[in-house]
Amino acid sequence: MNSQANVKLSVRNIGKHFSLRNGERIQAVTGASFEVFENEFCILLGPSGCGKSTVLRMIAGLEEPSDGSLRLDNRAIHGPDRERGMVFQSYTSFDWLTVEQNVEYGMKLNGVPRAERLERARHFIELVKLGKFRDVYPKQLSGGMKQRVAIARTLANQPSLLLMDEPFGALDAETRWNMQELMVSIMESTRTTVVMVTHDIEEALFLGDRIVFFSSHPGQVLENSQPDFKQGRRIARKEEIFDLEGYAEAEQHIMRLMRQQGTEAALA
Repeated sequence: MNSQANVKLSVRNIGKHFSLRNGERIQAVTGASFEVFENEFCILLGPSGCGKSTVLRMIAGLEEPSDGSLRLDNRAIHGPDRERGMVFQSYTSFDWLTVEQNVEYGMKLNGVPRAERLERARHFIELVKLGKFRDVYPKQLSGGMKQRVAIARTLANQPSLLLMDEPFGALDAETRWNMQELMVSIMESTRTTVVMVTHDIEEALFLGDRIVFFSSHPGQVLENSQPDFKQGRRIARKEEIFDLEGYAEAEQHIMRLMRQQGTEAALA
């Protein structure tokens, strides 16, 4: 999976600072570098305030790096583009449109013919297991179902890269692990490349083919690894990972990193 030939996303020495009204400059991210490969689920993980969401927004083109460069399929990233689809933590469906109309919406803006829109919308609605709810309005859906609509809408636009910013953070525990398992299924069926921000260690280890761990503020890449206990495969059912040899050690290692970085941030 990690040969140079199939690098999907290249993040090279990026930094981001923000200027305050009083003229002071806050450095959010500094010198961050990593690569994401085709059909890889890359997790950005780290303590609160480490800049991982800022990095995701720079990949999305919603923020411009102060330093460094970003390339998708060896093309420079400048500003938002349909090649990069984004799923946020907050629910983004339009309340006045049905599930099917919500999933069609982006394609309609992009000029996709109606027949093709309907075909793609229905395909991705089935993929996220909402076939029975095509004609339902978002206010009639649970939180997890609303996020499935957002995922279907984003995938229907056929992005080259799917970006997710703590998409399951507001969900209850059962809905959350159901959504995590759904994402594994979607990855297997669509061959989509995903970069996702989370603060949840268990989620990171279950979903991640690669985990990029950021230091406390300002964010730097402290560790870039692939969970060895998975032996290069994806696990379909959440409960199966807990008994895998090496899982407990991997979880403890990341917890120690979290605690260390949290302590350093508190002392800074």
